[in-house]
Amino acid sequence: MPSTPDPSLEPFFAPRGVAIVGASHDPTKLGYGLSRNLVQSGYRGAIHFVNIKGGSLMGRPVWARLSEVPDPVDLAVLLIPAAAIPGAILECAGRGVRAAIIAAGGFRETGPAGAALEAECLRIAKEHGIRLLGPNCIGLLDTHLPLDTTFLSPPGPTPGDVAFISHSGAICAAVIDWARGQGFGLSRMVSLGNQVDVNETDLLAPVAEDAYTHVIALYLEGVSDGRRFVQQAGEVTRRKPVVALKVGRYAGGQLAVASHTGALAGRENAFNAAFRRAGVMRADTTEELFDWARALAWCPSPKGRAVAVLTNAGGPGVTAADALEGNGLRLAQISSETRAALSELLAPPASLHNPVDMLAAASPQQYANCLQILLADPGVHSVMVILPPPPMHTAGGIAKAIIPVIYTAEKPVVIALMGERLIQEAVEHFRAAHVPEYRFPERAAAALAVLVQRAEYLESTAEGQEGQESILSYNALDVHPEIVRAVLEKGAAQTLLSPADANRILEAYGIPTLQMELARSADEAAARAEEIGFPVAMKLAAPDITHKSEVGGVLLQLEDSHSVREGFAKIIENARRAWPEAEILGVHVQRMVAEGQDVIIGAIQDEQFGPLVMFGSGGIEVEGLKDVQFALAPLGRAEAESMLESTWAGKKLHGFRNLPAADRQAVLDALLRLAQLAADFPRLAEIEINPLRVLADGQGAVALDVRARIAN
Repeated sequence: MPSTPDPSLEPFFAPRGVAIVGASHDPTKLGYGLSRNLVQSGYRGAIHFVNIKGGSLMGRPVWARLSEVPDPVDLAVLLIPAAAIPGAILECAGRGVRAAIIAAGGFRETGPAGAALEAECLRIAKEHGIRLLGPNCIGLLDTHLPLDTTFLSPPGPTPGDVAFISHSGAICAAVIDWARGQGFGLSRMVSLGNQVDVNETDLLAPVAEDAYTHVIALYLEGVSDGRRFVQQAGEVTRRKPVVALKVGRYAGGQLAVASHTGALAGRENAFNAAFRRAGVMRADTTEELFDWARALAWCPSPKGRAVAVLTNAGGPGVTAADALEGNGLRLAQISSETRAALSELLAPPASLHNPVDMLAAASPQQYANCLQILLADPGVHSVMVILPPPPMHTAGGIAKAIIPVIYTAEKPVVIALMGERLIQEAVEHFRAAHVPEYRFPERAAAALAVLVQRAEYLESTAEGQEGQESILSYNALDVHPEIVRAVLEKGAAQTLLSPADANRILEAYGIPTLQMELARSADEAAARAEEIGFPVAMKLAAPDITHKSEVGGVLLQLEDSHSVREGFAKIIENARRAWPEAEILGVHVQRMVAEGQDVIIGAIQDEQFGPLVMFGSGGIEVEGLKDVQFALAPLGRAEAESMLESTWAGKKLHGFRNLPAADRQAVLDALLRLAQLAADFPRLAEIEINPLRVLADGQGAVALDVRARIAN
């Protein structure tokens, strides 16, 4: 069910009257700029200026106090010193204003005193039912209402179809100016500032409801509530595309960890998993954010990944082919009928295979006719047209010839318009026609790729495969949470569970484990091995030592009691040499299992997004290889399948060269069960199976080594 906008936010986007508290007569003051922008925006509601000095401004009276302002007024913009803001919010309450934008700075960003002042503002606002945007923000604007509550220098953005929500006010200012230069407009723009109240998640639904908004672009420094963001964004992306630039990739430390999963599960993997679950497309740069937004706003949805390239030069065509493959797309196989039709239009030296090279002398009509032929080919899902400055014609003339073809097409067409001065006429034509154009094939290829990503997401949600709808129930899993609860209740916070208890937890959730016997002496190890049956493996039992193989603490394929006794002594000696102060309990003895493929699966509790589950290449090189994928838990089967197929470890399970196929279904089952375990028990801070030995197809999988840690 689509999320409905919070009615308390309506005054921000459809105010009947706006009061500017801190309006200024001085053209050098921000209060003057704010007043000017509101008047010049063409806002058709009531406009009220408030300043203790009174007088008039721009032909309107200036009221000394907010309480004197006549009806209607339901939105106040507060641009006065920070210390006066709490009193102004109280005045809003007395006047019946239910929404306020705090454009002033001097709050949390300045230190503890500012943070206390900010908290006081929120307390007063909550007490009186007032919603706050900011503080330390530049406000919001709507180009179609129209409404402009910012103090930015004119001109403002042109009306368009891309909404922009940003944690940074400076980025808003830059984007407005840049968007004008790039030929696209904004529908709405919201600067969030310190987010004392209204945050990025709150705004998703009301902005998505706007009929003029076709795409939502986000500039994020974080999210206020990870799980709520995923839920809200997931509902919005079923209706409108959302693209995000999440900055601060390398800031901050990682969680305290006791496993490879914990070492790899940093903030960025968590955000990537959250965005995938919600259907949010993550850009790497600001330029890419709006490259994608334009394509999503202006292009129809492709039916697949096959792209035809139409060019007048070979080099750019090869560049495009590389860029398409690098973005997960492929060159379309052009049909013989299409090649025959092209041959009637082009000179014999032209290349009729994809990329289609019409040669340098290609005319505007040849561009248009060849584009039409390619779009008619059922094997072509989208087209990239490459247009460097043509030697015999003008780029503008070619643009005018192909725009009508693009208008009538039901497939996306993007333009790689290469050059600068000689292509300016074409730039203007394409932008006026809302045809996405990019300077080089690499950017055009990325735009086509995001269109495919969007189309495939919509297809998966239409089939109910987005993750949550196919999550297995307790009955399907046949789990025993009471066993896990008992193990966790007896464990101390921030401690590693014993291998036996970790195995009990896995077994309670139906994940097969290997019997593990603790031996405190060489004789005891030999006795345990004889009970289990040879061959056996021995592993160091030392809770302080995380990676046992690195200290010579693992021996495999021990065939008799003599080798077990010698192995016991060797493991203990290695451990004491590598880590003299470590607590050494002895060794664990396990039976050897059949050969197979080794993978890693794990789960960890993320502070923002809750439980994350990991799958990838296991063994001692997992952190070096980083062939891993993360997802939010619990998992649906389709999402688990995607995790496997996006890693080399998962692809190998199908079989590779001399490596036989392994039991892929057993891996999926274990992954689903571990994800459900992590979702059910937040106190289980992290748990990792490394390796999970995957046996031959149909023979299952077994956890060979498990580590688990309890949180507070």
